[in-house]
Amino acid sequence: MNSNSPLNNRNDLPTIGVVVLTMGTRPEELNRALESLLDQQGVSIDAVVVGNGWNPTGVPAGVRTHHLPENLGIPAGRNAGAAVVRGEYLCFLDDDSWFLDQDFLAEAIQRFKDHPGLGLLQPRITDPQRDDDPTRWIPRLNKRTAEVPSKVFHVGETCLVTTMDLFQQTGGWAGGFWYAHEGIELAWRIWDTGHYVWYAGDMRIGHPVVDPRRHDEFYRLNARNRVWLARRNLPAPFRWIYPTSWLLIECLRLRANRSAVAQYLAGWKAGWSGSPWYREPRQKIKWSTILRMTVAGRPPIL
Repeated sequence: MNSNSPLNNRNDLPTIGVVVLTMGTRPEELNRALESLLDQQGVSIDAVVVGNGWNPTGVPAGVRTHHLPENLGIPAGRNAGAAVVRGEYLCFLDDDSWFLDQDFLAEAIQRFKDHPGLGLLQPRITDPQRDDDPTRWIPRLNKRTAEVPSKVFHVGETCLVTTMDLFQQTGGWAGGFWYAHEGIELAWRIWDTGHYVWYAGDMRIGHPVVDPRRHDEFYRLNARNRVWLARRNLPAPFRWIYPTSWLLIECLRLRANRSAVAQYLAGWKAGWSGSPWYREPRQKIKWSTILRMTVAGRPPIL
């Protein structure tokens, strides 16, 4: 591990650990992400680049590195980074995202200070070079206005801010998921601490428009992880209702693509037969949390 000192290390500034996860396959994007991180003002940053199956090289001074000899997948890789950074607050930044505003982290931290109930913040994701940001980047059912903030129950994981204490209370990311829906579990677990998750549509993070279906196992992992999400977190009868309702919805959506439907069905079946646990089982979310989610407009049915 590279042991360079934290950025902007001043005692009077709020402290934040920043985890940048990468496989080393996007050097230009990684450099853009780190340059935007180095430009952040008003915070003391302890940043680490986690090389998921790659030993990071060419990292700017002031940014540490953490080498994972084997690619552990996205959520487990983020957990590895969170374990080695320091700070009262914690930020996860993907290597293909970048800060568009120099005061982003300072503004995010100020919102946590102003709103004690805030547990996790996701900014609006946007590609500043285009005007066709996908509606899937808006983490709620009402996707008509991307700029409108609201409480939400899942997040786009490309950039998130929370507190170190709350992240540790949740148990961290669902390490075994590899890819897909780990942001839903983290959001549910934040709600389970008694806090809420906030979509900050008035804040922004840069990200290129890409098709998530570019991943070979997109549909299978989505289906498997829906089932695992329910098995890990939900009491009966939600444990069965949630993944079954999504099975019906997705098969209806994908009905014109027989290959995608077959892949989704295979993943759904695998979710029931395989173990959803990465290391050890977690407690299900509380009934009081399910009630709070329902009152806020999103019971864990869809």
